[in-house]
Amino acid sequence: MTLGFLKMTMGLGLMALAAQQLQAEQNNCAPRDVVLDRLSDKYGESRRGIGLVQQGSVMEVFASDTTGTWTITVTLPNGMTCLIASGQSYETLAEAAPAQGKDA
Repeated sequence: MTLGFLKMTMGLGLMALAAQQLQAEQNNCAPRDVVLDRLSDKYGESRRGIGLVQQGSVMEVFASDTTGTWTITVTLPNGMTCLIASGQSYETLAEAAPAQGKDA
């Protein structure tokens, strides 16, 4: 795991808390199947990463190789999926983690 990925994961944990606030307001949230259908049909995005965040929520990264778009979602325990961030120019990287005991 790269240091950048670790920092991103920690930041996403904070965003998950924000997602719970969004869920209460019903902004940018919908049932999971509705969100996944839209990401697939409209943007050609598929899941590229997944992780657990606080309070039983699941964070996922979706992206498209053809359009370059990406989306980060958080699915809450009640099944609602909230859009957290999105953008363009997604690239898949395969960086090796630095050897243990050595500075990055």
